[in-house]
Amino acid sequence: MAQVTIYARRHCIETRRAAISDAVHGAVMAALAYPAEKRFHRFIAFDGEDFIYPEDRGENYTIIEISMFDGRSESAKRDLIEELFARLEAEAGIAPHSVEITITETPRVNWGIRGVNGADLALGYKVDV
Repeated sequence: MAQVTIYARRHCIETRRAAISDAVHGAVMAALAYPAEKRFHRFIAFDGEDFIYPEDRGENYTIIEISMFDGRSESAKRDLIEELFARLEAEAGIAPHSVEITITETPRVNWGIRGVNGADLALGYKVDV
């Protein structure tokens, strides 16, 4: 399971939402062997005065937070971050210096999905990649 929250200025999200979503999902599928049908993205758009960051990040400054089950290797997480930087630049026109990424992992038992505890959920894909 991976839930992705994307924060950026309103104009960045409104003009690039589909491209950002495609880039993020492509990176998650490539790095984590994640199924195509499991896209979970939330976009949070800010007006300029509500999103304060250093000027050198540029007007397309974007924060990506990924919550997922623990169990992925360090290599898979490094690959995910590398894929995100590359795909966001190539597909959404957001330069790597304008992107910050955090990954938060929690045990499956800390999740509830479709009425079932995450530890008891049959996923249909591997987490230990």
